[in-house]
Amino acid sequence: MNGMEQGDKKSNGALVGSIIIIIILVVGGIYIWQSKVKKTLDNDYQAPATTPADDTELDTLEQEAGGLDTDIDLDINTVE
Repeated sequence: MNGMEQGDKKSNGALVGSIIIIIILVVGGIYIWQSKVKKTLDNDYQAPATTPADDTELDTLEQEAGGLDTDIDLDINTVE
């Protein structure tokens, strides 16, 4: 009977070792996958190039927007 107990301990140890290895492989795979996804997303995004004409047009729009009268003189107590 003593021989059976030692055989069971060896198979349990092998099973536990296999499970630990599988967990390490899964965690490593997830880590590599996440790092590749992040690298791909970082490389795919590129800020659009602007030209001096774009900058001039944006400055003009900002000046026009700054001169707009946005005061609507609304009294909230009179709104039904």
